[in-house]
Amino acid sequence: MESNKCFFAVDLGATSGRTIVGTLAGGKVNLEELTRFDNNLIETGGHFYWDIYALYNEIIKGLKLVAQRNIPVASIGIDTWGVDFVCIGDDGAILRNPLAYRDPHTFGKMEEYFGNEVSKEEVYRITGIQFMNFNSLFQLYAMKRDGNSAFKNAEKILFMPDALGWMLTGNAVCEYTIASTSQMLDPRTKQLDEKLLASVGLTRDKFGTMVKPGHCIGTLTEEVQKMTGLGAIPVIAVAGHDTGSAVAAVPAKDENFAYLSSGTWSLMGIETKNAIINDVSYERNFTNEGGIEGTTRFLKNICGMWLYERCRKEWTDAPKSHTELIAEAMKQPAFQSIINPDDSMFANPSSMVDAIRQYCRETGQHVPEGYAEISRCIFESLALRYRQVFGYLKEMSSFPIDVLHIIGGGSLNNYLNQFTSNSTGVEVLAGPQEGTALGNIMIQAKAAGDVKDIWDMRRIIANSLSLKHFVPQDKELWEEAYGRYLTVIDNKGAC
Repeated sequence: MESNKCFFAVDLGATSGRTIVGTLAGGKVNLEELTRFDNNLIETGGHFYWDIYALYNEIIKGLKLVAQRNIPVASIGIDTWGVDFVCIGDDGAILRNPLAYRDPHTFGKMEEYFGNEVSKEEVYRITGIQFMNFNSLFQLYAMKRDGNSAFKNAEKILFMPDALGWMLTGNAVCEYTIASTSQMLDPRTKQLDEKLLASVGLTRDKFGTMVKPGHCIGTLTEEVQKMTGLGAIPVIAVAGHDTGSAVAAVPAKDENFAYLSSGTWSLMGIETKNAIINDVSYERNFTNEGGIEGTTRFLKNICGMWLYERCRKEWTDAPKSHTELIAEAMKQPAFQSIINPDDSMFANPSSMVDAIRQYCRETGQHVPEGYAEISRCIFESLALRYRQVFGYLKEMSSFPIDVLHIIGGGSLNNYLNQFTSNSTGVEVLAGPQEGTALGNIMIQAKAAGDVKDIWDMRRIIANSLSLKHFVPQDKELWEEAYGRYLTVIDNKGAC
């Protein structure tokens, strides 16, 4: 491995983004955050949009800093959240800021699609993707039904990381892992399915060339070079879906692990060689998304720290510090109130606090008062939901699951990590926090020939950090709580 090789990662989440430089040296990888910025939803005209130009501008800012500091970056990689996309006109212009997955225009459209176009069973048989109303397939169907002008005039449709890569290089690609989140890709053929595309009035040529993680999209355009002061640096299609990059960074020793990518969303799953598409995975609404080196991320999306983040924005009396707030939550009695984090009423309520209180009221439980009780309710309920999904994974996995790796920002929440170990009954290893950025950077390093494969990547990452260990405690208490959880969600209606 070449010493002191630097790579530039753009990691964009649904609430914030960062630019990071990763340096490989001495068999380890070191990260330095260059910039951090908000990724704000724009609400106008009854819709929610992402500001693609603001995101592009933040990338340019990060690249300018690279030039100012004379950091010799070998390449650039971009990862983002899944499903959302940008419409490009025949003149090469972005037709409109992209709609955000939390926009209400898809409400009811999924069921309408199944009635009018392709059946739910066939869609799952083709794609193996978890049904969520905001999947790209249903967004496109909604846009078609609504007569959306950007959709009608689109010459190209590019998923978010591909759109930003196109803005930097002028080249349009369709990276496999991000395309796999769309519910339009067949994981067996690893191509977008023509029947599903036709069902929303599209053809394959509306999308870029399908590429795998590690593909060189192109180099920075002369325009970008002039703006940033950099040369013709290659832009690499990493695992464009942030979870794809994050799972690539799980510091596992062997294949017998499950992962929990914990952030705004919690994504719990296993890494498999082939997609798991059967009656059980259909019934339990599991998803098969693309991974690196031909692997499949068999997982379920869980509404994670979104609940907590939204509540924090509402609380005016809560401590500003996460540490202080969570410490107050832990002083509250255990299991006073339990919710299903994935209930539809928590998708995007005007008040998350009110929604949680309403859920508890409707299920005949203690209605939590104040930030401490609500926070405790959220963390305990997440851990119980994790146990339910973990149990499903154990049943459907072809190998034993010995350990749960928690990665992402949520891996810093020691209380939730301990709750998760207690609830699932297995050892939990927490870290790295920066899983997505690490995976992004290591895929670039592989593209550059500096690492051999995914296990070499994971070995380097494991050598670069210290993991926190959590072992199960209070087994009987958590068993009783899980029984209560199942009763609550059965009464409310499980999803």
